[in-house]
Amino acid sequence: MPRHLDGNALAGVLSEVFTADVTAARARCGNCGNTAPVAEAMVYPDAPGLVARCVRCNHVLAVVVEAGDRLVLSLAGLDTLELRAPRA
Repeated sequence: MPRHLDGNALAGVLSEVFTADVTAARARCGNCGNTAPVAEAMVYPDAPGLVARCVRCNHVLAVVVEAGDRLVLSLAGLDTLELRAPRA
């Protein structure tokens, strides 16, 4: 099995898109229903981008690819992503 990091590896690249700390967000896996902080996901950095997988069932939760001046983000493996609302 390839090496993996935890979901905190997504912090830098996702901070370019989201103003909230996404690693603290709670995500629900679309395959097994496990709900956990994004920081607990298994992140594989050796693909052409970052691939985040569910810590329980290994289902792909998210894929993040930096392509020149674009950031391509797929959250297709998530049922929900719960972020804290910014304070006014």
